[in-house]
Amino acid sequence: MDIVKVFGTNIKKYRKQLGISQEEFADRCGMHRTYISAVECYRRSISLENIQRMADVLGIETYKLFIEED
Repeated sequence: MDIVKVFGTNIKKYRKQLGISQEEFADRCGMHRTYISAVECYRRSISLENIQRMADVLGIETYKLFIEED
């Protein structure tokens, strides 16, 4: 399991389910759009604080961001 890939894939999935752009998601998280893009493209590791902030904005439990789909 590549945790960076699983996390980035899940961020993108949940963000799209909310119907918001990377830019809007970044604004809600207090981050830059290019940072969100890098996370979704598996080019960036992320701090626990930012993981929690993203989960809060997405309205999901943090652990769901680490569940690998089959």
